[in-house]
This record gives sequence, C-alpha cells and structure tokens, in this order.
Amino acid sequence: MYVYSRGHIEERYTQLDRAFGALDHQICYAMKANSNLAVLRLMADAGAGFDIVSGGELFRVMRAGGDPRRCVFSGVGKTREEIQYALNHGIYCFNVESEPELRVIADMARRQRRRAPIALRVNPGVDPQTHHYVSTGKHESKFGIAIHRALEVYREALRFPSLEIRGVQMHIGSQITSAAPFVQAIRKMLPLVKAVQALAPDTLRFFNIGGGLGIRYRNERPPTAGEFAAAVKPHLQKLGLKILMEPGRFIVGNAGVLLTRVIYVKRTAVKRFIITDAAMNDLIRPALYGSYHEIVPVAASRRRTVTADIVGTVCESGDFFAQGRRIPEVREGELLAIISAGAYAMAMASNYNARPRPAEVMVGGRRFEIVRRRESVKDLVNGETVTRWSV
Repeated sequence: MYVYSRGHIEERYTQLDRAFGALDHQICYAMKANSNLAVLRLMADAGAGFDIVSGGELFRVMRAGGDPRRCVFSGVGKTREEIQYALNHGIYCFNVESEPELRVIADMARRQRRRAPIALRVNPGVDPQTHHYVSTGKHESKFGIAIHRALEVYREALRFPSLEIRGVQMHIGSQITSAAPFVQAIRKMLPLVKAVQALAPDTLRFFNIGGGLGIRYRNERPPTAGEFAAAVKPHLQKLGLKILMEPGRFIVGNAGVLLTRVIYVKRTAVKRFIITDAAMNDLIRPALYGSYHEIVPVAASRRRTVTADIVGTVCESGDFFAQGRRIPEVREGELLAIISAGAYAMAMASNYNARPRPAEVMVGGRRFEIVRRRESVKDLVNGETVTRWSV
C-alpha cells in the first residue's frame, strides 16, 4: 500500500507559497504527480490552483472540491470533447501547444459565443539537465511552440475574436535539481513576455514559469523553496504580471512510501533476489527511467548487509526496484518501505498481469485514513463482457 504524510504535503506547499511572499503568484499543483482525491482536497484547501492535462483530471479536481477557475489545461493532444468540457466549466486558461490546437479552441469557443483564455506553451530551448524522458523544453520536444515562432503565433491568435491572450507559459522538464536552468529559461523568455505585453496589453495577466523542481531521491541537492525563489524572483518582479508555477513532485514526492512484503528470498549461483508482493505495475519508475528509490526494512534492527536484486512478481525481466543493492538482510514476511514514492508512483500504476492496484492511506499525526481502498479481483473486470457470438 501507499502511505502519504499530510503534514509533509502541507509543509512543502506552504514553504513554496511563503518563499514567493508579496510577489503576486499562484501555485497550480501539477496533479499528474499524484491525483488522489485526498491530496487534491489538501491542495484546494491550501489555496492552490491545478495544472491539468486531461478532462479526467478536471473531473477529479471538481470531485475533490477544487475550483475549475483555478485550472490551467496543458497537454499536446486535447480532444474536442475535453476542450468543450473545460470551456463549459470556465477554466482559467488553456496552455496551447500547437497552432492546430489554437485553431480548434478558437472554433469551439466561437460556436459557443465565448472567448477562450489562452497562453502559448513556449519552448525556450534550454537543457534542464535531467533524464531525457522528462526533458520538455528543448526544440526537439513534442511539447510547446519554439520560442522563435511564438510571437508570430500570438499574432495569429489576435485574429480570432473568440480567443483572449491571457498569459505566456513555459515548462522545461521534470526532476530538475538546480535553479540555473530555470533562470536561464526565464531570461530567454523575458523579451517575448514583454513583446506579448505590448501586443495584448488589456488582457495579458500572467507569466507561467512551469514546474519541474526536483527532490532528493539519493544524493541530489535540489534547491529549497527559498533558494529557488531567491534565484528567480529578481527576474520576475518588474514584469507587473501574476506569476504562475506548476510544482508537483516537489510537493508530494517525498511525502509518500510504498510498503511491500517480502514473499521469497531466492538465491542462485550468482545472485540473491528479494521478491516482493509489489511490482513494476505498482511503481514503474525504476523500470521506466532506471530511477533510484531508497529501500529500507520497516522494522529497525542491527543486521548485516547483503547485495541483492529487489524485484516484483510481474513476468518481465525489467520488473525490479533495485539491482545489485546493498541492503540489510531481510527474511520472508518482512515489510520493506520504498521511499520517495509520493509522485509518479500510484499515478502511473496499472493492472498488468491482472494485478489489483494497492490501497492508499493518508497519515496525519496519530491518525490515518484509507483514501483509496485496495482493488479486488472483481474490480479488474468491471465494465467488461464477453461477446454473445463467442461460442
């Protein structure tokens, strides 16, 4: 099961909010990191907006009591149905990722006799120095519009009476462990932001600097909220615009652990395998990114360390949490905690190998509550049928 710390989530949000102080700003929690309703409700109660990437995420925000008027809608493949849904609920802004998308939003808003608020997601062409799978602000990325073309696209947007140019947005990547790429990107973006201010002085309200601020998984030293704010605020204070940001992992990443039980300890001629009841379908990051997660026995004791592969039960050679890891010796039946599992963990879980997904639990002080029940095998076939002509 996944266990989340309410106190840690609230503390990280508060740290970032306070670090930006009197500068007009809005934190839009990137809910793709962890979209559990209890987490979303914490964010809504704290005053957060939301960075969404699908109609389903907007639905979850509203189900948790969040305000759609504080939602920014990102993503390269917004469908007409999702755009319609977002317009109907009055979201704060669409982060537009291409010219075809711009034209579709304009057409749909025109049909409804509305003005759709838009910002272009602009690629500043900065290397965020992170894993290439989560680097999103370079020119070869599928995301956004190249900075050298952005002003031309903003001019095109002015031709549509059904569009309102409300902001400028960038997002350069995820798990970024230095403030320097943010500063570099912001400095590259400032001339464009000022040009758009001149182009749409009556409607431009914000500059969105995106998210991606990293956390410590192993030996990284990412900036604190205060250090990050101190690095970027001097470049933003004179714009006279609201500053939006879209943190996700920074808030929830180190707020969660995945608890798993050792099923078997298997020894071969060349290796020791610790086989757990969690698997890559529960936490795919090590298999997908080669990501490091600290893994510790839940029961503290002094014991010798061994070298082992910590693996799951899924029928894939890539189903591992750690390989060649030095770990205190554990026995069958013991619990392990996989650390830093609050972000991109349960949110990316699947039912591969017909495995029910785990429960989620929120802890606050001495209290806890199950905030998502464990799936049953019956849940695996909900909505499925066999054809009437299969026999």
